[in-house]
Amino acid sequence: MLSFVIRSSRLSNPKRLPGFCLLLTMIAILSMQSATAIARPPKDHPNVVIIFTDDQGYQDVGVFGSPNIKTPNLDQMAKEGVRFTDFYAAQAVCSASRVALLTGCYPNRVGIGGALGPQSKIGINAEETTIAEVVKPEGYATAIYGKWHLGHLPEFLPTRHGFDDYFGLPYSNDMWPFHPTAGKRFPDLPLMENETIINPKVTGKEQAQLTTWYTERAVAFINQNHDKPFFLYVPHSMPHVPLFVSEKFKGKSEQGLYGDVIMEIDWSVGQIRQALKENGLEKNTLIIFTSDNGPWLSYGDHAGSALPLREGKGTAWDGGQREPCIMAWPGQIPAGSVCNQMAMTIDLLPTIAYLTGGKVPNDRIIDGKNIWPLMSGEKGAKSPHEALLFYWGRHLNAVRSGKWKLHFPHPYRSLKDKPGSGGTPGRYVQKKTGLALYDLSNDISESKNVANQNPEVVKRLSALAEKAREDLGDSGTKRKGKNNRQPGRVD
Repeated sequence: MLSFVIRSSRLSNPKRLPGFCLLLTMIAILSMQSATAIARPPKDHPNVVIIFTDDQGYQDVGVFGSPNIKTPNLDQMAKEGVRFTDFYAAQAVCSASRVALLTGCYPNRVGIGGALGPQSKIGINAEETTIAEVVKPEGYATAIYGKWHLGHLPEFLPTRHGFDDYFGLPYSNDMWPFHPTAGKRFPDLPLMENETIINPKVTGKEQAQLTTWYTERAVAFINQNHDKPFFLYVPHSMPHVPLFVSEKFKGKSEQGLYGDVIMEIDWSVGQIRQALKENGLEKNTLIIFTSDNGPWLSYGDHAGSALPLREGKGTAWDGGQREPCIMAWPGQIPAGSVCNQMAMTIDLLPTIAYLTGGKVPNDRIIDGKNIWPLMSGEKGAKSPHEALLFYWGRHLNAVRSGKWKLHFPHPYRSLKDKPGSGGTPGRYVQKKTGLALYDLSNDISESKNVANQNPEVVKRLSALAEKAREDLGDSGTKRKGKNNRQPGRVD
């Protein structure tokens, strides 16, 4: 830290002023350089690992309050890193959530919504830039082991969008002939390696090995690329129903089969972290754990818990989009820290670009922001977002700004009676909410509408919503949006 003492006698001499101004300029430059050095980690080209689960509830990790699911590896990761309490998926459904993580954009921006199925003719547009494509010019090896779900046709596969290696399912594991409600509407479920189907008819026996296989591939990738920077993306197929677990974790959890599945995912996290340690990469690797959306509550004992949040998957209530999130990077992220600022999966691309030296696309709108100040525990760091947007499909359901979340009138699904059990879902009923404002700092469950007591907050958030409707559209107000882009399409 440089310090300067400037005597007042110098200021009284006009001839001294040019030199004094030069001195101030030098101080400013040095200060800016010093601040940059502090803000950016000293490691060049750090490795990045993202572990992304499917339909995991906010409470389904020990450090997030699970009463009966043991997750020692994730708990340890939180002790060594940062736990985000207010981290969101970009929409509460599979494909929309995944395209947001990989492109840094709201799903509506890039034209991907819902959950793409085996008959879908759309996918991620070749013009969009994924995290893999951001880091690849910097010499990174890239791989994905798990569920893709951004288009199963050749032009949409991971190998066409920056990934060197791919192994996994092209879409959700319930999109097969044994779906409990859709049945034969789905064809056989394929297992893919790069652009080749290596098993055209996945059975329950293979599904029970998916978490293990993804983990083994991830560990092998780390071992093979220990001498170069890499980006590893592990989007697990579980705990999306149907639930399957290997013999090594069957019957291990007090929470039943669902708990067994989470315990195996926790084991997978431990295996990946151990591989990093054994290769001497732990201190040069950022590892991120989170989920694509909240629990599928209609499946009851085959679903997780979003408590104390409201509702679950398929809704814009926090139970549908607020996710458990843990990040670790020894020496760069303060151990045992907690961040209560709001952030979203769209922020990962610009943050990773910043850390790796990659380039964020400058010819299009990217909605995410660099959240490294939050991750690194920078004193006084605040969320870079004035607002986060909560869409369901093309309908803007809610806006969050700081501690406030404003819901606009919209329908949403909720359990009708008791949830299902044993892999068979219970029934939903459509409910509606009117205009409702919640103070999430005092009401995490979104249970007390305080709109009448805070008209100025309602007015401010409503104005932010109007900007969003102009930009991204809103089917609720019949707005198309000026800055949406198209998905990739196959005739």
